[in-house]
Amino acid sequence: MDFGLTERLFAEFFGTMFLVILGNGAVANTELKNTKGTHTGWLNIAFGYGAGVGIPAMAFGQISAHINPAFTLGLATVNDFPWAEVIPYISVQLMGAIVGQIILVWMYKPYFDATRDVDAIFAPFATNDAANSRLNGMINEGFGTFVLVFAAMAIGAVPEYKPVAGLTLGILVASLVTSMGGATGPALNPARDLGPRLVHAFYPLKYKGSSHWGYAWVPIIAPIMGAIVATVLYTMIFK
Repeated sequence: MDFGLTERLFAEFFGTMFLVILGNGAVANTELKNTKGTHTGWLNIAFGYGAGVGIPAMAFGQISAHINPAFTLGLATVNDFPWAEVIPYISVQLMGAIVGQIILVWMYKPYFDATRDVDAIFAPFATNDAANSRLNGMINEGFGTFVLVFAAMAIGAVPEYKPVAGLTLGILVASLVTSMGGATGPALNPARDLGPRLVHAFYPLKYKGSSHWGYAWVPIIAPIMGAIVATVLYTMIFK
C-alpha cells in the first residue's frame, strides 16, 4: 500500500518522538536522583535505545520509519529517496524529537529538580564526548552510524527478514550502544541530539549547566557522513 506524504510525515514525527521518549527516558531513569531506576546501568540505557528504534520500526515500518535525518540524507544520496521530501522529513523528525523531549522532561520534572549534578541532568538530553575530544566524537559517531545504516540497508534488502526487521534493528542499536556508545552517548542521529539539546538550552530547569554547543556540530555532521558513506558503499557493492 502506498502512503501519501502527509501520512509518512506523521509516521516520522511519532516514530522520532517515541525514539526520544524511550531512549532518553532510559537515560533519565538511570541518571537522575531518586528514580526507581537510579544507577541501573548501561544495559538499561542500551535496552531503552534498542526499543526506541525497534518499536517505531515495527509500528511505522509499513508507512515510513527513517526517524533519522542521516538515514534520510543517505538514501537521497543514492537516489533511494526523493530529494524534494528531504527537508519535510528532517523537519518533522526534529519536531518529533523536540516534542518527545519536552514530554520526557514533564514526566521526570521532580527528578530533574532533585538532581544537582549538571552532567547527570544533561545526559538525558544530548551527547558529549567523555574524553572532551571532538575528534574522538567524530570517529565514534561516524563509524557507529556507518554500521547502523549499512546493516539496516542489508536487513531491509532481504524480503524474508521483513517480519522481524524492526526487532533486528532494535537489537542492532542496543548492541551499538553497548559496544561503541561509551565514548559519546551515542547519538547516531542528528535529530535525536539536536532536538533535545535545544530543549535543554531553553527549558527552565532548576539546576542546569552548559548545553555544550561547542560539541553540538559533531553529532550532526558525523552521523550524516557515516550514513552517506554507508549508503554509497552498500549501493556500489550490493546493488
